[in-house]
Amino acid sequence: MHPVFDSSSFQKWGGGGHSLDQMNDTPQLIHIVQYEVDDYAKGTTFGGITYPISDAERQTYSVIIVPDVPRKYKAGVVVVARVLNDKVIIDEDITDRPLWEELVRAGIPREQIILAYAGEKAPEPPES
Repeated sequence: MHPVFDSSSFQKWGGGGHSLDQMNDTPQLIHIVQYEVDDYAKGTTFGGITYPISDAERQTYSVIIVPDVPRKYKAGVVVVARVLNDKVIIDEDITDRPLWEELVRAGIPREQIILAYAGEKAPEPPES
């Protein structure tokens, strides 16, 4: 189990251990998503090193794993999530502790989380 926000942190986001009806504060939503995704790069990893990668402009957060040498497998994506409007879209998650569960624990309602990797329909990003 990884560390979870303490109760004083939950209060800042309106959490406090209960689910919100809707989290409409985008900066808080982004902060929670980045914190939870980055947490997958902490701790011991067998056979490789994990790195958090953030793209604040696109509000996209991920963790990759690079295997130790000699390499028995290629580097790869562990988890990728992004914030679009008031939704969290999880594009990939190969973990044994699903990111969506950690986000719900952190106070983001399941209704705001889209599991794109599992076939749930994600909204289209705005055109540039």
